[in-house]
Amino acid sequence: MKKPILVPTDFTLVAHVAINHAMELAKTLGTSVVILHVVKEEADVDEVEIKLEKEVELAKSYEEDVPVSTLIKVGNIFDDIGGAAKEVRAAFIVMGTHGASGWQKLTGSKALKVITNSAVPFIVVQKEGMKPSGYDAIVAPMDLHNETKQKLEYVAAIATYFNSEVHIVTPKETDEFLIHKLKGNIAWGTKYLKEKGIKVTAHIAKKKGDFVDQMIEIAHEVDADLISIMNLQKNSLFGMMSNYEQEVITNKYQIPVLCVNPKEIAIAGSVFTT
Repeated sequence: MKKPILVPTDFTLVAHVAINHAMELAKTLGTSVVILHVVKEEADVDEVEIKLEKEVELAKSYEEDVPVSTLIKVGNIFDDIGGAAKEVRAAFIVMGTHGASGWQKLTGSKALKVITNSAVPFIVVQKEGMKPSGYDAIVAPMDLHNETKQKLEYVAAIATYFNSEVHIVTPKETDEFLIHKLKGNIAWGTKYLKEKGIKVTAHIAKKKGDFVDQMIEIAHEVDADLISIMNLQKNSLFGMMSNYEQEVITNKYQIPVLCVNPKEIAIAGSVFTT
């Protein structure tokens, strides 16, 4: 049975963009969508049920044949989203963000904690809906952490469904030992993806330092539809670059970001199925 896609909504434009991505993704994966809203009090449930009916109508306007259901929780979105994802056995959580200017006010550190502590991968979107052909180009930054290889399982799964080209991006290094290790990671990633029939292009940053900025620029140059990043340490989506998670998620080109936490065991066989 295919795992559904969970979409938290606050009934705003960016939430509607997230619904668009979720519906298109669900159509391609052959799964369903669950639209979640969290209310502060039980008394608000009846009013929200009416609003969620309109969200379902919107979702169906994108893809009529994708099954859509709703879920209401009483509590706090930052506390309950993980529980909701576990309850419905979600494959992904697709969430909208209002960009860098509104990040702290509207989502902030609590949302970042939800993302980084989630066992379920997040796809974070801004104001751009999914284009008709889906995720044609996916950027996958790879550094010296072995765990970053794990995210290629999710990247490969998505790329297979969308027939995407994957662009592996690595930082520029001058130390011979680090250069050798990075080359090994590139070779492993390229082989892994090609064995799955996925087209791969490798990119090395042009200069040492500012890797995140360079990676985002490369993503823009290749017209990427998705950037995949891995959480390597607590409250960080970029491990050794822990100060840049917001820059990636709210990147100026509004490229959606897939946020994956490392697993102790391989998940290739159970990315989308229960």
